[in-house]
Amino acid sequence: MEHHHSDKYPSYSRELHSSLRVQTNMMKPELTRGELHRYARHIALPEVGLEGQVRLKSGRVLCVGAGGLGSPLTLYLAAAGVGTLGIVDYDSVDMSNLQRQILYGTADVGRSKLDSAEDRLRDVNPFVEIIKHETRLSSENAIDILQGYDVVIDGTDNFPTRYLVNDACVLTGTPNIYGSVFRWEGQVSVFATEDGPCYRCLFREPPPPGLVPNCAEGGVLGVLPGIIGSMQAMETVKLLLGVGDALVGRLLIFDALEMSWREVRLRKNPECPVCSDQPTQRGLIDYEAFCGLSSGKVSSGEIEEETIEEIEPEALVELIGSTEPPFLVDVREPWEWAVSSLADQGARLIPVEEIDHRTPEIPRDMTVVVYCRSGKRGLTAAHLLKNAGYRRVFNLSGGILGWAESVEPGLPVV
Repeated sequence: MEHHHSDKYPSYSRELHSSLRVQTNMMKPELTRGELHRYARHIALPEVGLEGQVRLKSGRVLCVGAGGLGSPLTLYLAAAGVGTLGIVDYDSVDMSNLQRQILYGTADVGRSKLDSAEDRLRDVNPFVEIIKHETRLSSENAIDILQGYDVVIDGTDNFPTRYLVNDACVLTGTPNIYGSVFRWEGQVSVFATEDGPCYRCLFREPPPPGLVPNCAEGGVLGVLPGIIGSMQAMETVKLLLGVGDALVGRLLIFDALEMSWREVRLRKNPECPVCSDQPTQRGLIDYEAFCGLSSGKVSSGEIEEETIEEIEPEALVELIGSTEPPFLVDVREPWEWAVSSLADQGARLIPVEEIDHRTPEIPRDMTVVVYCRSGKRGLTAAHLLKNAGYRRVFNLSGGILGWAESVEPGLPVV
């Protein structure tokens, strides 16, 4: 690992702070007696002091996603006294969230994440203003939502939103505190600063759909988002204060199994399509299409692009009860099958990575319906079957989540 030592007041965060919209010299907010008492351990730090705590109170931070990463980072930022916390999320609390999303408790299951988060964060610090953006971040609303915030924190778990957040940060000139987790590994960096690289400089194009599973599909150790989210909160506080050496041009990679950190140096790509001096993309685009997730198509060197027909859960019920029922293939992992499946409807478990060499188990003279958790892996499996010569192949719309919502509400899903 490459070690990087900095002076007491290195240049990165000071320069970044000068470019933030926090104007501590104009209309400074005052700290109440209660706040002075609450933040006493901060104010005692030479790098913070009274002026630094006022800067935190003046700060406006937007967190995109109130999940595994958003939980610890919003808790710590609220406790630290960041004056305004905006949160973007439109989901509700699920029992399977509680293993890692420490912002919520068992009593919150079924509630709006934003409502639950607001209650918890106000309990942590009533002096913090919580702004709820209960919507799905999109190319149509991202710029409007980001306007007015000093820092944006990426707490997302999917590639379309990750690229959207990056591009919107570049276009609005807002630092992007990046974090990601998968199984036992996490990553942290600071993107979209004036002179530093952006996420597109590191990953110009997304991976093919289905190649990298999300946390729901691949799993994640619950403690890991706490570590990475806390690092994101730390970088945010440093930027607002203008102290320390920010993770600009550096990507930290954490391996929890080995308890080790690696540092990768990053450079701004002079040909980056969004942050270069001559960008080829000057606005937000369709990120679902960019990541190959729209129009039922998969972009891969091994899989030919072809539209796959989807079948709605209600239509599948009718097909199962017809004189020519389909052959159902569950392409998830064995542990997911153990929690819930459509075995009573005749489904067979064949994980997506085994499809190629287990086609003899799938009859060619029947209609084949594949399903996964939400539809993405099913789409990949359907393409593999099409390329193997199967003619009547359908992907269950919404996967087993769609089935549970429309047909079998009591079915446990993860």
